[in-house]
Amino acid sequence: MEVFKKAYALALELHRVSRKFPKSEQYELAQQLRKSTKSIPANIAEGMGKQESKADVRRFMRIAVGSCDESRVWLEFAKDLGYISAAEHDKYDRRYREIGRMLQGIIKRYGGSSI
Repeated sequence: MEVFKKAYALALELHRVSRKFPKSEQYELAQQLRKSTKSIPANIAEGMGKQESKADVRRFMRIAVGSCDESRVWLEFAKDLGYISAAEHDKYDRRYREIGRMLQGIIKRYGGSSI
């Protein structure tokens, strides 16, 4: 599934990036960013793996959308604190907006309305 591949690759990339944040941020911002980014592919996998009902798939995709939005907030903090450049932030933000749109498409495909 393309959205899973994109979300997984981006989570790996941001895990590596966040390891370069200052030591004082490793248990704060970096950890929050790693958790939210990894939550996206995990929820996609769980939702598509179970597929017990359309409602279940939609629920997991909505959770993934929420984690996508959360990741975008942590990236904004990372930019504003000087841990990533504005160009890096924009690149990652664009990718998360694309993933969010893809997830919204899955939600619609499974009979839900987009958020």
